[in-house]
Amino acid sequence: MYFCDMSFDALKALHIIFFVSWFAGLFYMVRLFIYHTEAQDKKEIEKITLSNQFIIMEKKLWWVITTPAMILTVIFGSWMIALDPNYYLTQGWMHIKLTFVIFLLVYHFYTQKMMFQMAENKFNYSSTQLRLWNELATFFLVSIVFIVVLKSNINWIYGIIGFFSFGIMLMLVVKIINRIRA
Repeated sequence: MYFCDMSFDALKALHIIFFVSWFAGLFYMVRLFIYHTEAQDKKEIEKITLSNQFIIMEKKLWWVITTPAMILTVIFGSWMIALDPNYYLTQGWMHIKLTFVIFLLVYHFYTQKMMFQMAENKFNYSSTQLRLWNELATFFLVSIVFIVVLKSNINWIYGIIGFFSFGIMLMLVVKIINRIRA
């Protein structure tokens, strides 16, 4: 029994480590997209030089850190569930967490699509839109952590109100920052 407990704790630690690494990669990736997009307003030689550098940085970040961290997060999380499916798959909080994880995976692969587009010099989003995209990742992070920590103790009505309030607050902060920068 002791070995199983240690094994589960090790799996949980690895799951958390790669979850943090995944988010670090997502946050930095979109920050690179913002810089890459803003580089398009530079003089031609600077624009080309910066764009080439950002493409290299984005590819390395995506394929060396972000995507492997996502894969390992899913593997270790699935492994924990597999150790005790009767508990985890019957918990309402786990269903909600997994729903958020599915949305996060959609976010991940859409961010990948954005990376491919920028590598082809297709800039479909302004730096302000990308800043908002980055805040969506923050929303997922906050939501998933609160769901896991609070589990069944959360009052879902207040939780939903809190999550939406947090999102509105983030959008207002982005607007204020943009006005200050203008």
